[in-house]
Amino acid sequence: MEAYNEKVIDHYSNPRNVGEIENASGVGEVGNPVCGDIMRIYLKIENEIIKDVKFKTFGCGAAIATSSISTEMIKGKTVEEALNLNNKDVVNKLGGLPPVKLHCSVLAEEAIKEAIADYYRKEGKLSEEEIIHKCNLKCSSDCCNCNDIQEENYT
Repeated sequence: MEAYNEKVIDHYSNPRNVGEIENASGVGEVGNPVCGDIMRIYLKIENEIIKDVKFKTFGCGAAIATSSISTEMIKGKTVEEALNLNNKDVVNKLGGLPPVKLHCSVLAEEAIKEAIADYYRKEGKLSEEEIIHKCNLKCSSDCCNCNDIQEENYT
């Protein structure tokens, strides 16, 4: 197994933005049943700006590190900018991950998108279909081919 680099170890050993946000604007939770990692992201959004972001992650060092760095990457950004964050950005910002741990970066991206989707639902300004497409979430119906598109984003 490949070793983690210093930046990954730092974010695992000293994670940033750990915790919960009471009355969060949006909360997203995702998990990977194969490895058992679970991530929960909390967002405080004011005027479409992410003013605060916290996370709670149950999982391996890579899951904690990707949660930590992704929260740093979106704090202070607009909601639209946060939606553009992808798992490759997270991996690059960490300076790389062992191939077997790349799924952790996907979880970080998905947790952020789920939290933003929750924010949009609470705002009530978009339909569920609009939220699914705007946040690039997997559809639970056969409305389009976005499940195929989403899979391409993680390869």
